[in-house]
Amino acid sequence: VTHSIPACIGSMTINGKQLDNESPVSIFAVNKCYEIAQKGTFFDGSGFAALVREGYKVRSDVNITLEFRTTAVHGVLLGVSSSKVDAIGLEIVHGKVLFHVNNGAGRITATYEPRGTNNLCDGKWHKLQANKSKHHISLIIDGNLVHTDNPYIQSTSADTNNPIYVGGYPADVKQNCLTSKSSFRGCLRNLVLTRGQHTELFDFSRAFDLRGVFPHSCPGAEH
Repeated sequence: VTHSIPACIGSMTINGKQLDNESPVSIFAVNKCYEIAQKGTFFDGSGFAALVREGYKVRSDVNITLEFRTTAVHGVLLGVSSSKVDAIGLEIVHGKVLFHVNNGAGRITATYEPRGTNNLCDGKWHKLQANKSKHHISLIIDGNLVHTDNPYIQSTSADTNNPIYVGGYPADVKQNCLTSKSSFRGCLRNLVLTRGQHTELFDFSRAFDLRGVFPHSCPGAEH
């Protein structure tokens, strides 16, 4: 077994002596246990999760689904880039959700703006689906569809080769389809990426780099 247990552990004793977990010698990717917890992964607003070390290839088609819960009006949700301009990106900016795609000819963006009293940063769960099909892109938030025209119809493939960064990204990493540098604060769950017949549900506890991210458990309410 090479990954950590997704659980809360308390009142541990060794040879009759209780361990003091309030002042550990060192700590890594261990958070508090919440009295009221929900399924999901908590992002504390300081870091990111890095998935697929060898690089994720978006190419012509990808469908991304996830659920998020936040009270912050800014934050990176997901980015996959390349050393060139090809990239995709999902982010929350001023309470709107933006899905950016660059197939090599230029960046295009689908923007979801909540109407009326609807608020995506209300601390409640919202379902997001972002779809790239060749040069077409669309975004569905809580069942509401937006899509955008793409003038670059000849360019259909996002030739990415970098890891998937979720909730933020390191300062030295280039992201060609993200405008925000703000790390996401809140909870994410059910991140699924589909290419053709291949569907992958990502487990954040298997990420090769986790900073300020606590898999498998979300506080029941933001404090």
